[in-house]
Amino acid sequence: MAHSVRVRRAGLAAAALASVLLLTACNPGGGPAEDYTGLPVSDEEAAVEGEAGEAEGEGEVEGEAELPAGAIDEEALGEGPQVVWLEQGGQLALVIGGSSSCPSVGREIRVLDKAGEGNRVAIDLVERPDDEVCTMDFVPHTTVFWTPTEVTTTEELLVEVAGTTVTVPIK
Repeated sequence: MAHSVRVRRAGLAAAALASVLLLTACNPGGGPAEDYTGLPVSDEEAAVEGEAGEAEGEGEVEGEAELPAGAIDEEALGEGPQVVWLEQGGQLALVIGGSSSCPSVGREIRVLDKAGEGNRVAIDLVERPDDEVCTMDFVPHTTVFWTPTEVTTTEELLVEVAGTTVTVPIK
């Protein structure tokens, strides 16, 4: 009888550990979930590209997240970073325009004020060397983060990044 109790306890402990690891993988630390050159694709664009890909046997577009049409103002990228909700609020996309050879890349997202107390985060950028030689082109770069569990999509989200504050509207 004692043997079966130990086996059952070991099984429960293994299941609990697996659950913790699975939940951690869904919302890992504050590091980026994805990072790529270009803009996220709107839902309509992804649907059109997905239909074309299915006709050719390719399936859906990889490496680009979906967001509501018109969420990124490409012409305003020169004025500063933009942040939008992705995946029904499960992710945040930071889009910054700059040099293609020295892009501004998000490194970490940190909660400054929890939901109900300000709903505010900061996104730190990868530091680049001062003497780095960069091309003089201007392209968008996207870094996607998992939305921290301490913030909500039902309040405006304030995002501090690159010396500016971006307001992300209610989802």
